Amino acid sequence: MSDGARFVRPSLEQLPPSEPTPPPPATETSLGLNEGIDGPFPAALAAIDAAVSRLNRYPGRGSDALVNALAARHGVAATQVIVTAGADAAIGYVCQAVLDPGDEAVIPWPSFPSFLRDAQKRDARPVVVPLTDYRIDLDAVLEAITPATRLLFVATPNNPTGLALPRDEVISFVRALPEHVLPVVDEAYFDYLDAADRLDAISDIVRPGSDALVLRTFSKLYGLAGLRIGYAVGPTAVVAAMRKVQRGYDVGSLSQAAALASLDDAAEVERRRIANREAVARLVNILRRHGLEPLEGSVTNFVLVEVGADASDLAAALLAHGVSVQPGAPFGAPKAVRIGAGSPDDLAALDTALAAVRRPPR
Repeated sequence: MSDGARFVRPSLEQLPPSEPTPPPPATETSLGLNEGIDGPFPAALAAIDAAVSRLNRYPGRGSDALVNALAARHGVAATQVIVTAGADAAIGYVCQAVLDPGDEAVIPWPSFPSFLRDAQKRDARPVVVPLTDYRIDLDAVLEAITPATRLLFVATPNNPTGLALPRDEVISFVRALPEHVLPVVDEAYFDYLDAADRLDAISDIVRPGSDALVLRTFSKLYGLAGLRIGYAVGPTAVVAAMRKVQRGYDVGSLSQAAALASLDDAAEVERRRIANREAVARLVNILRRHGLEPLEGSVTNFVLVEVGADASDLAAALLAHGVSVQPGAPFGAPKAVRIGAGSPDDLAALDTALAAVRRPPR
């Protein structure tokens, strides 16, 4: 028997291998997956418990109750909302819905790897626009657009830098785009931003009538990363096309119930936002004590740290001491590591591990 390689599309050679990654052991401190510090909301845990007895049934197709609740929350039509298995799945669906082979997708880089990979899966051409001092240059992004451009991805706050674009700049940028380009605004870390001055791409861009697809997730502040649930809001025809390529039962019952139960606890959202800000400040102090300088201005639950050519070596050394951080190479930042904020115990473990691996030679 052959390995079957002759059946595989040759264009998939441009994609890196996908290897299974087991969850970190209970004895390992994980600061690499940029998850929320806390678990699910109390109301979400209760909703999960109530739904467990019905797991012999398939989940509702299309997450109808959650779609309607999100539509009401954001003041849009239900036909403008799609719930997916994490915001990551929405990236894949919009690429399937919009990109043909040979089309272009413009991507500021470093950024979230799925922007690039999902375009490649469609045999489209990613056009990467280098960041300037780790910041997205919207003028350079605009200049990279050609008649072949169909999608444009902008993450704000960006991953792995943690930096957000100014609200007015993004609004003006979207208005300046040619009509043949659909901007995808990834707001996975929206909930960590202060409400007073943050961009809300749904209310600031989509609701006034501009064409854009906005991504959100319950994986971070809401503590539901393990249940894989997110959503997108955008033009009705784009959402309808994404639903055509979506798997019929891709969002499970527990995910839908937990997300729906998490929507109305504004006090818990604010508590977690403040707790995260404090945890990031403690993380920055620990890193500076060990001679590491994080990129300033992160408004997420992680920081990016430039460490030079040995970024992967540092990540491996920390892992050997029971602390997992994220090497920046998959995000296009091979000389940096991304380190998430954690509980006091998590940060104490990082402090101890850094003391061991960065101890000056005698």
